[in-house]
Amino acid sequence: MSKVPGDLRYTKSHEWVREEGALVVVGITDHAQDLMGDMVFVELPKPGTRLDAGKECAVVESVKAASDVYAPVAGEVTAVNEALASAPETLNTDPYGNGWLFKVKPADPGAAHTLLDASAYETLLASET
Repeated sequence: MSKVPGDLRYTKSHEWVREEGALVVVGITDHAQDLMGDMVFVELPKPGTRLDAGKECAVVESVKAASDVYAPVAGEVTAVNEALASAPETLNTDPYGNGWLFKVKPADPGAAHTLLDASAYETLLASET
């Protein structure tokens, strides 16, 4: 069973969001990394990039496949996790901690609250199996 921390918000495409002040931190869920297998490459947006919610903004690649990452909220990328360039396997070992992908200043400060809570995400996962 995948880990689903209760303090995060989730998307149907398996990204997670954690609010940190005026920013949101974005990553892929434990479920997503488990499906993909061993990560070997990560392509992240550049700081300053404007994201549209629901649009492709990054790529994670495993030994099995490459997968797009979708922006959970609209806004501007303020930081990326540069450590993933040399250690993409961090997405497998710590998807909710050191495996974060990027930080966004949301165009709408309340946008994260419209995403799935942990209970709704767990229901989504149950419906997919």
